[in-house]
Formats: sequence, C-alpha cells, structure tokens
Amino acid sequence: MNNVFLRFPGGKVKAVTLSYDDNVTDDVRLSQIMQKYGLRGTFNVNSGQFSPEGSTGDVGKHGHRRLTLNESLELHAKDKMEIACHGVTHPFLEQLPAPACLGEIANDRQNLEDAYGCMVRGIAYPFGTFNENVIAAAKSSGIVYGRTTVSSRSFLLPEDWMKWDPTCHHTVPDLMELVERFLGEKRRWRPMLFYLWGHSYEFGDNDSWQILEEFGKLIGGRDDIWYATNIEIYDYVEAYGRLVFSADCKKVYNPTATRLWLETAAGVYEIAPGQTCSIMIEKQ
Repeated sequence: MNNVFLRFPGGKVKAVTLSYDDNVTDDVRLSQIMQKYGLRGTFNVNSGQFSPEGSTGDVGKHGHRRLTLNESLELHAKDKMEIACHGVTHPFLEQLPAPACLGEIANDRQNLEDAYGCMVRGIAYPFGTFNENVIAAAKSSGIVYGRTTVSSRSFLLPEDWMKWDPTCHHTVPDLMELVERFLGEKRRWRPMLFYLWGHSYEFGDNDSWQILEEFGKLIGGRDDIWYATNIEIYDYVEAYGRLVFSADCKKVYNPTATRLWLETAAGVYEIAPGQTCSIMIEKQ
C-alpha cells in the first residue's frame, strides 16, 4: 500500500499539548505540575487584565486574582511555555464592531509581544465564541491558530487551524478513560494528538488538583510521546505540509528549516532541513 504518514519529532506517532486561559494565580501551581510530568502547553493571556503590581492573595470562587505582569513574566521565564492571545479585555469578540474586534486581537498580540519579548501567533477565543469576522480579524493580526472550547473527543489534528477543537476539558467525567484509549491506540495510520484545556482556577475552586496529577502520571514522561506547545504543533505540521515529493514518491525534499519525520510501510524516515531523501513506500 502506497501510504506516507506524518510523524512527530523523533518519529513519534503521538503528541500531547495543553491550553489554559486567563493568567490567574493558580497558573503557578498548574505550571509546576506540568513541569513535574514533562507536559508542555500554552497560556492564554488578556493583556489588559493584569492585577496591579503589589496585589497579593487569591480571591475566592468566581473572583480569581489575575497575576501581575511581573508575576506572569517570572513564571513563564522559568517554564518556557507559549504565550497566546485571549483578547485585551476578554470580550465576546463576535459581538464587537469590526474595528473594536480587530483592536482587541491586534493590540493584545502587540502588548504581549512587548511584555514577554516573544512572538505571539495564537489565540484562545474568549468564552469560546467567534465567527468568520473574528477569524478574519485574527488572521489579519498575524494569528495562525484559534482554539475553541468544543470538545472533539478525538485525537485528530485540526482540518482548520482557526477552528482548533481540543480533545476535551479537564472536567469531563471520563477523562482518564480517554487518556487510556489514547495511550492504548496501536494503529499507526495517522498521527494522534491529545489536547487538554481549561482554567487553572477550576482546580482550586473544586479542590480537584488530583485530576491534573493523575493526568500527568498517566500521560506524562513517556518516550513515545512528543510534548509540545500549541504553536510547536502548528509549526511542525505546517512544515511537514511543505515537503516536496517526486512523482513516484520515491524521493522527498525538505525545503524548510525544520527536521521532519515520516513513516511508510518500509519504516520511519528522518529528513533534515534542505535534504533530499530516497524513501521506499512498500516493504521489500
């Protein structure tokens, strides 16, 4: 069978990423647990809603203290997670007039890049609500992916990066069963991604940090999984899509600056940046 499949770095079939919103104080504990289990992910920040410098203490249920800018900078300088947009003021973007919607996204990106000294290219839609006008505004602001709040309950890569549905929220009752299904899947005919999202304050409100600990114990620290941020997933898959194959698929050229992997019936191939590689489609 003439099949060619994307493989993640190192030839891995599976990847895991997380995405957490709102830049609240519980993000500190969340980041610590993620690092403990080797998990990687993205923190979605509202650049207009940092707490005043010098403010201290958590606020109770339904009134969670946002991190100050300096607290957030210190946290993410250590954990090297991705920073992504979440709107300057966390509005319903699709309800705004077009100029205001564009400003919420473009200004958020600019503010975050100025503050964190990194390039920001993703967004988690505030409240999970959006429409085609919001997508157009995001794209015109240089955003390349948009995370929704719709649980796909699947392990597929997105067909539309601007409508990227995560696998599930961490509160779904069968989370660990989904993880076990992901880990137990043996078919290699497609790459697989487990994408978890939520708000860290939900763990604090519900005293449910054990959910994240159990998730980390089950899915973290495995040699056969690539742990990545949202933008790392996007960039890798987009780079793979630029591979150039000969007409008979016996040669492949990598025009990108990214080391890429693919698998055929004959085995796994690593293609270095700028390399043209001979491959076999079928076993000999």
